[in-house]
Amino acid sequence: MKGIALGRDDEVVGLVVVRHEVALLVVTERGMGKRTPIGEYRLQRRGGKGVINVRLSPKTGKVVSIKAVGDGDELVLVTRSGIVNRQRVKEIRETGRNAQGVRLVNLDQGDLVVDVARVVSEEQEEELAAKAK
Repeated sequence: MKGIALGRDDEVVGLVVVRHEVALLVVTERGMGKRTPIGEYRLQRRGGKGVINVRLSPKTGKVVSIKAVGDGDELVLVTRSGIVNRQRVKEIRETGRNAQGVRLVNLDQGDLVVDVARVVSEEQEEELAAKAK
């Protein structure tokens, strides 16, 4: 089964299952990121070409991660040199689907973001634990 029709230089970076109240967070290797409400993305049929998600340039580098996030979430960004940066999602300005985004982390020359993890807040963790009982 074919999920998306890729262009010659395109590659799949990630896949997220979303709810209507979340935003899509995109992070690039040069420390740029953007948070866009999921409603800005039109539905596609299987095998479609998709829609533009972020304007890439030498300033942004390639996309390294996508995450479905809510305002209560936090992120941990990890760089190639081992630097870890933790920040609140709600502090990342929402931008349009076609924007480059904002600077999430200042990198030393030659360093790149290599991974991003979504961290569940203590409140969310307690809610999940209560539901599991």
